[in-house]
Amino acid sequence: MDVPTPRPGQVIRYEYLWKREADRGAEDGRKERPCALLLSQQMRDGRTEVFVLPITHSPPTELAFAIEIPQAVKRRLKLDEERSWIILSELNRTPWPNQDTRVVPGSKPETVVYGQLPEALYNKVRDRWLELVDQRLVKVVTRTE
Repeated sequence: MDVPTPRPGQVIRYEYLWKREADRGAEDGRKERPCALLLSQQMRDGRTEVFVLPITHSPPTELAFAIEIPQAVKRRLKLDEERSWIILSELNRTPWPNQDTRVVPGSKPETVVYGQLPEALYNKVRDRWLELVDQRLVKVVTRTE
């Protein structure tokens, strides 16, 4: 299985743990889903840590907290045809690689990466996320190995 060096804007398959689930004591996500890799950073101890945003079919309750993925991008990433949003109001902070990263179904060779968001879409996601951070509106679930 190919687990490449993480790059901002990659869409990966990941077992995302929602904040509401973590608050109830869950340590694992309920299902695997595409997620957008927002940032990656090298830690002092040499490990890599990534920040992962969930992608969902559920329409956001507040449009300011999500960005819809255009259908052309979904087709290029080989995602389904349903409308999907990148949620910006919460994220998982986790080591890379980790046990919650999964193989993209049908990928040959096997990989955990669907593909890369277009630069303009990634920049829009990152910039809006930074605005929410400045407003203290982002919830973080820290995951361990």
